[in-house]
Amino acid sequence: MVTLVDSPKTTNDRRFDEYILPEFEVLYRTAWSLTRSDADAQDLVQDTLLRAYRSIDRFDGRYPRAWLLTIMRNANINRVRKKKPDLLNDPDLTFERSLEFADHNDPEALVVSPVLDAAIEDAFDQLSADFREVVELVDLDGLAYQEAANVLGIPVGTVMSRLHRARGRIREHLGRTGLDQEMRTR
Repeated sequence: MVTLVDSPKTTNDRRFDEYILPEFEVLYRTAWSLTRSDADAQDLVQDTLLRAYRSIDRFDGRYPRAWLLTIMRNANINRVRKKKPDLLNDPDLTFERSLEFADHNDPEALVVSPVLDAAIEDAFDQLSADFREVVELVDLDGLAYQEAANVLGIPVGTVMSRLHRARGRIREHLGRTGLDQEMRTR
């Protein structure tokens, strides 16, 4: 009778488990914010994880989130280059899809009105790509300024400046819609 023995994990497998797997949720949120599609986000995360696994032996162990998001950014750039432009992108459909991922048990989700959410999303969508990237990395994904700078390949001061200007533009947009008063009263 043959007894099967589990092979011990390789060093690369252990490093992958230690550095990469804890960042899975951030990877998915970032992928979804880049693609605005569940299927595309899953594909992008899978591509990122595969690339990370293949090069884990060259990873120095510092800043795994920044390293992974750099891989994801490059994978997304390659994916977008291959994909035909989507000329029929429907903002209403994008908003409806974003509701699928909302945590409806979250007290904040119960307080913030759908009108305010739509206005913030509209303001965010009106930002240039440079500003959106910084807001996504710092405000949505929780990266430190230096980590975001490393991911984007720009100085940390540029990250801080873009973030400040992007937040200001979002506030201005909310002020034009009159929703800034609603935010202050909550």
